[in-house]
Amino acid sequence: MSKQPIPSRRPQERILVCGVVFPGQAEEHEGALTELRALLLAAGAEPIGSGIVQRKLAPDPGTLMGRGKVAEVAAEVEALAPDAVALDNDLTPGQIRNLEKALGVRVLDRSEVILDIFARRARTRQARLQVELAQAQYLLPRLRRMWTHLERTEGAVGTRGPGETQLETDKRLLRKRVLDLKRELEQIEDRRLREVRSRSDHFSVGLVGYTNAGKSTLLNVLTGSSELAADMLFATLDTRTRQWKLRDGRTVLLSDTVGFLQRLPHHLVASFHATLEEAVHADLLIHVVDASHPDAATQIAAVEDVLNGIAPSDRNELLVFNKVDAVGEPLDLQLLARELRHEIVHVSARRHDGLERLDAAVARRLDARSLRVELDLPLADGRAIAAVRRLAAVMSEDVVEGERLRVVARISEAALGNLKRTAKGLLVRDLDA
Repeated sequence: MSKQPIPSRRPQERILVCGVVFPGQAEEHEGALTELRALLLAAGAEPIGSGIVQRKLAPDPGTLMGRGKVAEVAAEVEALAPDAVALDNDLTPGQIRNLEKALGVRVLDRSEVILDIFARRARTRQARLQVELAQAQYLLPRLRRMWTHLERTEGAVGTRGPGETQLETDKRLLRKRVLDLKRELEQIEDRRLREVRSRSDHFSVGLVGYTNAGKSTLLNVLTGSSELAADMLFATLDTRTRQWKLRDGRTVLLSDTVGFLQRLPHHLVASFHATLEEAVHADLLIHVVDASHPDAATQIAAVEDVLNGIAPSDRNELLVFNKVDAVGEPLDLQLLARELRHEIVHVSARRHDGLERLDAAVARRLDARSLRVELDLPLADGRAIAAVRRLAAVMSEDVVEGERLRVVARISEAALGNLKRTAKGLLVRDLDA
């Protein structure tokens, strides 16, 4: 008898998609559940099914969707035999338990799918700890669901007490793990904060935006780096900072971070708070928008909603409409820009279009926070001269008496303060005074 071949890798899960739409929830132009299907693809699964969607005024306390829709989903489960069912909503532990009983397969909610993607993509220790913290906080109220096997022996001799004890033990262990993770992340956050402060002489720019808007591609183009830039949701989880040399010679620090999403789980935002803070508390925020996406307006609103919860209301922000080469009708860009209060720059990171306009817009923001000064320093101090040319927009240079260099430039207060501390023999005159 020949042996059955053993698969070399885990087969792709087939997951049936469905969901409930409530009043006030943004509709997806490409069809309901489009984003959920994209999330499942990013998680390595195969989304299947017709995409059953119910519109309700309020959730059913027991199953989220109505009894008739549950029966409709059950019939599709019977016909397609999926490995699991995913709902484009967040579910309570009781709703998951009731749906699994009614459907006979594992049930996933939106948060669980997103957490799975994050767990797959986490690379650095900080990202892994943040994902584990989010998973633990998500799991804590759902532990009872994992102990449903005890129901089969409920009331039997020797099972009831130990079962309850084990459940409470698991809860205590999980709560302790949450506290340990928070402490470790605080230590990493303090270390990262010290690193950020050590770079305070540079103007910092943070890239934020909806997931898959093209932030990593823009980072690569502007800084010449080669970070992962893939056409998938949540390709980036870790904050990555690179030097961006502007056309006037000044160098700024550009940071890319995790993308946002509609209805982003609150425990995920809380877990990644340190990562997000590093970008959103930059001197300038560049909000990257996929201008070609039919739901671009909704995505802008979703990002602004998250930013309003973690960033100052008076933040310095610039909107970048990316992928404009894929916009079929230019009028769509004008309609998208209506009622947006921030300056807008149109670019195509893929085709390198509009980058000079973005460079100029950032230089203007940097100028607004800079001083116009005359710097007089020894020609022999090559390190200080190099720092001036790196940190300042040099307007003119003159050699004086063959021994000193006189430079007229625009420079930030932080960079000027650093120069005063490190450059010996530096003379400064404020030209705007």
